[in-house]
Amino acid sequence: MDKQLSKTALVINCGSSSVKFAIIDPEDGHVFLSGLAEALNLPSAQISWRFGDEDKQRKEIPSAGHDTALEFLVQSILAPHPDLLASIIACGHRIVQGGDIYSEPTLVDDTVEANIEKCVPFAPLHNPAHLLGIRAARKAFPSIPHVVVFDTAFHQTMPPKAYRFAIPEEYYTRLHLRRYGAHGTSHWYLTQEAAKMLGKDVSDTNLITCHLGNGASVSAVKGGKCVDTSMGLTPLDGLVMGTRTGAIDPSVVFFLCEREGLTPEQVKDIFNQQSGLKALTGVSSDMRDICKGYAEGNERCILAMDIFCYRLAKTIASYYVAVGRVDAIVFAGGIGENCAEARVMTCDLLEEPFGIKIDKQLNEKAMPRFGFERGVISLPESSTKLLMIATNEELVIARSAVKFVK
Repeated sequence: MDKQLSKTALVINCGSSSVKFAIIDPEDGHVFLSGLAEALNLPSAQISWRFGDEDKQRKEIPSAGHDTALEFLVQSILAPHPDLLASIIACGHRIVQGGDIYSEPTLVDDTVEANIEKCVPFAPLHNPAHLLGIRAARKAFPSIPHVVVFDTAFHQTMPPKAYRFAIPEEYYTRLHLRRYGAHGTSHWYLTQEAAKMLGKDVSDTNLITCHLGNGASVSAVKGGKCVDTSMGLTPLDGLVMGTRTGAIDPSVVFFLCEREGLTPEQVKDIFNQQSGLKALTGVSSDMRDICKGYAEGNERCILAMDIFCYRLAKTIASYYVAVGRVDAIVFAGGIGENCAEARVMTCDLLEEPFGIKIDKQLNEKAMPRFGFERGVISLPESSTKLLMIATNEELVIARSAVKFVK
């Protein structure tokens, strides 16, 4: 930790069996500490961490839960570094689902916890884990403000024509069934950074932002605000993803239940955990493995790449309707930042109808591992600029958290 310590924020992102954490300077984004506790509540539970650019350290914490993992963070990782521990002035928590209750970062109290719990049906794997993390973190860091940043918040500006489902009114009014979206923190960050790169005021910036990772979504941004997004009631809708189906005919659910004797819970597991790229390739849900298979001529990997890019291109094309004038298409996320093949295949599908032209030589080098964090990857004659921006959700959460420090 060579950088001078000032005031930092702790960022926590809890999954059902993991805790991802980081300590960040909210001013410049410098990461003093990053780490991951995984396989929680299992005998194989472990925690790994790294101070700055130092070598990663790892420790087994058998059967540890979220609370034990955060206790380890405080007592074993941070205790030998009292200056770093003392620098933490706020804690930010990523929350997948805030329903239509929250449209901005919010200071945690008992009411907020209760509302996050109300949204559990919309994110049954994520919100319970977030609550575990919030409660454990409030116990471990009782003297600092805890702030929740919702993945759904950025999408609260969508008009009813974009978020309403064509189902009986009572299910919307009573059960709040509608499109909520996800990855809003990333889409918001990409919107802000793209506007800077384009030299435009955010309020005059129209974009199509693509957050492409194991979970993937596209957002239509008009005047700096979200007007449509590809994920729906839950993160299952939209694009083909690592293990998720993406958009699918609802009748497939009825068919599997009636013909195969499956329960709705079994179908939910199939759609969320056994589908997507993993099912198409029969090899892996990891795009790196799929790109390798694609290059080697593996027919199932070729099909998976074709489907992924075709669905992505179709979604981008449809958002020209939502946005009108498009200043730029932005690629981000693990796939969006690191898979040159997916970017070029998608843009090639958009060239004839929209005049979009990617710079294929630059595209090959436009990846963080080559030191390319952001920039234009389109040819000068392209009708729409193409940008690659390495997203930084943690920085957004850190900055949101410190705003509540008095």
